[in-house]
Amino acid sequence: MSVTTRGPLPGGEYDVTVIGAGVVGSAIARELARLPLRAALVEASDDVGDGTSKANTAILHTGFDAVPGSLESRLVREGSRLLTAYAAESGIPVEPLGALLVAWDADQLDALPGLAAKAERNGHHHTRIIPAEEVRAREPHLGPGALGALEVPGESVICPWTTTLAYATQAVRAGVDLHLNCRVESAIPGDPHVVHTGRGPLRTRHLVNAAGLHADRIDRLLGHADFTVTPRRGQLIVFDELARDLVRHILLPVPTALGKGVLVTPTVHGKVMLGPTAEDLEDKTATGSTAEGLALLREKGRRILPALLDEEVTAVYAGLRAATGSEDYAIRAHPAQRYVTVGGIRSTGLTASMAIAAHVVELLAEGGLPVSGARDPEPVRMPNLGEAFPRPYRDAAMIAADPEYGRIVCHCERVTRGEIRDALAST
Repeated sequence: MSVTTRGPLPGGEYDVTVIGAGVVGSAIARELARLPLRAALVEASDDVGDGTSKANTAILHTGFDAVPGSLESRLVREGSRLLTAYAAESGIPVEPLGALLVAWDADQLDALPGLAAKAERNGHHHTRIIPAEEVRAREPHLGPGALGALEVPGESVICPWTTTLAYATQAVRAGVDLHLNCRVESAIPGDPHVVHTGRGPLRTRHLVNAAGLHADRIDRLLGHADFTVTPRRGQLIVFDELARDLVRHILLPVPTALGKGVLVTPTVHGKVMLGPTAEDLEDKTATGSTAEGLALLREKGRRILPALLDEEVTAVYAGLRAATGSEDYAIRAHPAQRYVTVGGIRSTGLTASMAIAAHVVELLAEGGLPVSGARDPEPVRMPNLGEAFPRPYRDAAMIAADPEYGRIVCHCERVTRGEIRDALAST
């Protein structure tokens, strides 16, 4: 296995290279690791998951509200099933809380039957419109004025960082080369393609563009202009774990054309999250928070869950989604060129990641990538960061076997010396 962070890239020719080690690129690398090929995953940043993937809303979607019949609808539905099973096997924390789409005015209430019908067309047959009294009973801290809600069982929260790390770890352990600090600067299409990076040239027969916000730039290097990425900033506020008892479900707004709107959701880490905003920008590096954005979130949050605003803020962050102006993913195959673009993967990319990966490998096969001899990679077991599952500081047997799991270094999050030691020694 090989992870490089500096110096010239290894010589020779890769069978296939994936550009971008976010959750989708890492999932594709993991899927390619099942094949007896020489594969690489290149990333401009100094770690995997360092772009959009680290700053999403951490929801494992059912796909109930995707555009029926779209590629996104199919891949989210399939990806949700795959990732739920993979998370259980790999130790990625997931909490199935269910969601409530809360209607605050007559127009929103009138929209609920249409959303239930849309869910039905997406194969999600268990939604139910519930009256105001039941909403209030299920969420007693909700603000006044809720008129009803659409209940969506099966919506879950997940740890997005552990997911990306699990994919990349499995890929690397199965033989994929991961090259970090390796920004793609130009490319010469051919046989092989020659990709020029900040760390020198890389030769590869097949190429996958999973570059997220920069997927349109990479696409143009290969001679295509199918879409343009507009960064859509989502600012979020994370409230302290003392706020966790205020909310029992993922509280979703009735969606608009700009996105799913501002939600309130618990996190697997025991916190409560409020956001995101949806601001279309030009700057693909504008991940700063703004006074206006945070004020808007507080205003929305005050209506949804008034007591939340009295709780302590743990963190504020912003992520940029790769919006393309289309409601569907921009996944395009160019078989004659042995090139696949994976663009326009917005907030559902975490959920759909494993299904996107399988779809991309099918498209690569159409371009001649040999896909016989697939084998399952060695399972990976990730350290648990979820508060609903046993953590080392609470595990008497672990502490008895190794006292370092009882030595707490960070008292807020109860991180132990044993966990830090294990992280430093792992892939």
